[in-house]
Amino acid sequence: MAKRLGLTYENLLLAILFFTFGTVFIDRTIITTLFPKISADLGLNNSQLGLLAGALALTWSFSGFVVGRVSDRLGKRKPLLLLAVVIFSLACGFAGAAQTFAVLFLLRAVMGVAEGPVQPMMQTLMVAASSERRRGVNMGLLQGSAPGLMGFVLAPPLLVWVAERLGWRSAFYVSCLPGLILALLIWWLVKEPGQGQGTGEKIVHTGEKGKGSLGDLFKYYNVRVCVVVAVLACTWFFAIINFMPTFLEKDRHFKSGTMSLMLSALGAAWVFWGFFAPALSDRFGRKPVMFTFLLIGVLAPLALLHVSNPYLLAALLFLTFTGPGCFSLFGATIPAETVPRYLVATALGTVMGIGEILGAFLAPIVEGRAADRYGLSVTMWVAVGAGVLAALFSLLVRETAPVKVGKRLEATEYVAAH
Repeated sequence: MAKRLGLTYENLLLAILFFTFGTVFIDRTIITTLFPKISADLGLNNSQLGLLAGALALTWSFSGFVVGRVSDRLGKRKPLLLLAVVIFSLACGFAGAAQTFAVLFLLRAVMGVAEGPVQPMMQTLMVAASSERRRGVNMGLLQGSAPGLMGFVLAPPLLVWVAERLGWRSAFYVSCLPGLILALLIWWLVKEPGQGQGTGEKIVHTGEKGKGSLGDLFKYYNVRVCVVVAVLACTWFFAIINFMPTFLEKDRHFKSGTMSLMLSALGAAWVFWGFFAPALSDRFGRKPVMFTFLLIGVLAPLALLHVSNPYLLAALLFLTFTGPGCFSLFGATIPAETVPRYLVATALGTVMGIGEILGAFLAPIVEGRAADRYGLSVTMWVAVGAGVLAALFSLLVRETAPVKVGKRLEATEYVAAH
């Protein structure tokens, strides 16, 4: 099929997985995009918004780790990815029929169970099919640009438009359709690694081989550092995307249309930096790029707190919401370049799983309670602090980029020879 379309399998897989992970974030962020309307209908508060976001994050984190571990043991990625896409799409559609907070909470938890394995499954498939010179770019497009484009640029205006004309429930029904279509494409076109699909080259690992247990996984220094960065970066990220729409409408008194503009600005930034930062890391190294863009990201919540002009704020959000460009680095590329191939899915699921538990589950619950007591602005200050700490801890990463590791190995060999 790839040859008929004039594509390599690497590019065909990239396209399918790009839209798949983008659809994950349409379904994941729909609750925050439409929460002002949902809360008015069901009588929900900020603490319950934190619980809805946290329920998905908690089940996401555990299922991502468990299924990633199972897939490494079985050597199977495609059937697990296919099942996950079908389940989370149906769960999101059924959420449109929810009449109570409890039902909505349960369906969000089911969505998390299904969405958690998507990232480790797709990145494991992608790293096996990627050429070395494009590894960072490919993984950045999947984990950075795809969620931003579909979850923030394209989806919010469409979902708000549907919700205002047909009701928020109809927006949920519409959002489940892309995932079901993509499930068919995955079933038809995606192949397991080792079935002649890839152009991938051998990954240069910077650690020694482990025995395959979870304990051995944490013997890798970079895995431990990436876990800490993931927790802090997830806290920064989810404080912004979970509470920004409500913060802008209730505290800053922005209209719904203006709030959608802000979400689209975040999405545009996510698309651009999600591609640009990993591309730079292929050339200049993972660590300097990660530190720079995580630090710039601290300016985004500061802009939300202090800038009142909506057009200036949108421009500043595009320029400063750079952190998502680093998620594929600490959440996928660096772990994949650190551990043996047979531990890749486990490593990816573990790093982002722990990041989700602490930064996307527990943190939003605490932030929601704090927002009810002290005001929504406290969530933005949490993002500021977490962003600063994430940037500082990223400096502890040991470089894994092939262009840097290769030069280091060449220099070592040269010294040894002379």
